[in-house]
Amino acid sequence: MSVAALLLACALLVGAPPVRRRLSTGRPAAPPPRKAADPDDPMAFASSLDVLAACLHSGMAVPTAAAATVPTAPPALAAVLARAADLLALGADPQTAWSNPAEPDRHVDALLRLARRSAASGTALAQGITELAERYRDEAADAARAAGERASVLIAGPLGLCYLPAFVCLGVVPVVAGLAGDVLSSGIV
Repeated sequence: MSVAALLLACALLVGAPPVRRRLSTGRPAAPPPRKAADPDDPMAFASSLDVLAACLHSGMAVPTAAAATVPTAPPALAAVLARAADLLALGADPQTAWSNPAEPDRHVDALLRLARRSAASGTALAQGITELAERYRDEAADAARAAGERASVLIAGPLGLCYLPAFVCLGVVPVVAGLAGDVLSSGIV
């Protein structure tokens, strides 16, 4: 039994760096850094808006919710959210904090308009962000569906070029040749 315990202790010290670090420092290892969203992912913007809406629905303040969304947001959205969170935390006017960025983006502009309108009218920002996320998710689904339909049309051309000659050579030509042979041998012509 003591040999098994000794082998287990050696394996833990040699094999697993986080465990080794925790054993040597006496405190838990730091979690791995979060991976930022892929800017080419069509659903990344909608999922970041879902995170922001969930934070707001849970009762977080707008600057805290925006700052919590930054690590997983696409780069364009992360920059806008970080700027707005910093300015709002410093006490800036919401119209200034949610102003347009240097590089206009259709998705970001819609969020900024919604946030400015919410700050001016006092409407719930979380519900509007939820609806905006649903709209972007539907747009991404429509774009994926259209790309799939376009791919099916583009695939049909080469398949037709490959299978049509084979069908003619293997299906139609033998039947026509057989019929022509029967017609010519019968003496009708």
